[in-house]
Amino acid sequence: MPPTLASLVHHSALKLTVRAGEDRLDVPVRWAHVSELADPVPYMEGGELLLITALKLDAEDPEAMQRYVKRLAGAGVVGLGFAVGVNYDDVPEALVAAARQEGLPLLEVPRRTPFLAISKAVSAAIAADQYRAVTAGFAAQRELTRRTLADGPEGLLAALAAQVDGWAALYDASGAVVATAPEWAGRRAARLTADVQRLRERPAPASSVVGGAGNTEHPENADRVELHSLGTSRRPRSALAVGTAAALGTAERYAVHSAIALLTLTTERSRSLHEAGLRIDAAVLRMLLAGEPDHARTVAGDLYGGLLDAPFRMIVAESPAARNRAAAAAAQTAAGDAAPETGGDPLGTLGALVEVVESAAARAGEAVLVVPDGERLVVLATDGGAAVAACVEHASALEAARPASESLASGDEESLVVGLSAPSGPIAASAAYKQAQQALSVARRRGRVCVEHEHVAAGSVLPLLADDAVRAFADGLLRALRDHDATGRGDLVASVRAWLSRHGQWDAAAADLGVHRHTLRYRMRRVEEILGRSLDDPDVRMELWLALKATAPD
Repeated sequence: MPPTLASLVHHSALKLTVRAGEDRLDVPVRWAHVSELADPVPYMEGGELLLITALKLDAEDPEAMQRYVKRLAGAGVVGLGFAVGVNYDDVPEALVAAARQEGLPLLEVPRRTPFLAISKAVSAAIAADQYRAVTAGFAAQRELTRRTLADGPEGLLAALAAQVDGWAALYDASGAVVATAPEWAGRRAARLTADVQRLRERPAPASSVVGGAGNTEHPENADRVELHSLGTSRRPRSALAVGTAAALGTAERYAVHSAIALLTLTTERSRSLHEAGLRIDAAVLRMLLAGEPDHARTVAGDLYGGLLDAPFRMIVAESPAARNRAAAAAAQTAAGDAAPETGGDPLGTLGALVEVVESAAARAGEAVLVVPDGERLVVLATDGGAAVAACVEHASALEAARPASESLASGDEESLVVGLSAPSGPIAASAAYKQAQQALSVARRRGRVCVEHEHVAAGSVLPLLADDAVRAFADGLLRALRDHDATGRGDLVASVRAWLSRHGQWDAAAADLGVHRHTLRYRMRRVEEILGRSLDDPDVRMELWLALKATAPD
């Protein structure tokens, strides 16, 4: 405990007497300061015991003393020590009355007690309190380390909650509660999800204080809660919440800092270990795509649980922003320039998708394989599992939030394109990868954020004809027929459209055009002559029909 006025009064060597403010002696004393200035307030920081002899004060003037004491109390001075037997034989009644009126503790200091003795007593008590706090902090650190090694993060949270006489909670990258101690704190911790998400938007390390008395943002929670980001990267991967009834003391602060360091070590893999894990992930994926599922299982061991045995989905995602950054880096490298800075999170939006997928899998106890592939991301996740559902939900949220006028090709930092394969197994991993790529291509063409392969066949092929290359082919194929029609010598393009739409039925097509069937036959022979191709060839009829659809007005 820090020194208080009460502890100084009970100090047998000081012989202090309380003359006013008896009910406020439990206030901590930050320092003892001597000042004979008529107005020492500009030099006060608050929390001081001010020691005076009234050398420059008219201590018997009631109005002067009221003004003097009122300014001291307003500046946060916790007590006033008055030395008797120096300038005044006794404490003036005007000063006593002013102190009682303001509720400021007034201590009478006998002549045989020098001010230096009081300063030394305060200093010694502060040093002893700091030593106790440091000792308790080291003891807490040892206990937290022991519980972490024995029981993991859950044991650490329990020990931390006991150390601070409150509660503690651990959050994942998405802001979801992973663990709490004690268990009853789960509901309180869940209320802070939005605050944790805001904390993640700030560069690490970051911290904030929420809740507590007088906080209007969380009136339902009387706890004072400290939030701390965990992790060494620019974007925090998790967060710690510590809830207490009052502000943390020095010993409790040591315990919290120790917990942050230990949780960072337990939740963050080292760079070399992370890179080794990525190499294993990439090797397993390559073996699966090469049609070697048995070798993939051997390399993976128990790393992915039953992921490689159960039906899974292949997910391929890309970000136009990441693609643009990769192209710019390649161009600058080719030109001999330094590669452009990509920031602390080179994957950008893909990194956010990784966090969403991995967090969902961790909460559900699922295994997931995530492999960065250049400007793309390849994910292997259990079919029907939480990771796939979280991926689809994340993509849907991005699509719903994107303005209708915004294009995926704009390279916006928040843009994302995702393709999902149909459920598959290890033997057909290569086919699943192709399906995911096809779905990704369809999503890009349609301006969608996410497309599942099962939905590709359920749609129409016509939207795919919007590609510029297809339009160029269509214009080239129909140009000669349109040039012929422009001279007024017939309506060959309309005739071809009517004949193809009627599946080559002459009478029906002629009726649609309002001409005789012999006229239509003549026109179709002219089409063959101009194109130099036979309409009996089904490939020719298919190309003509697709060209007509690709160039049809919207």
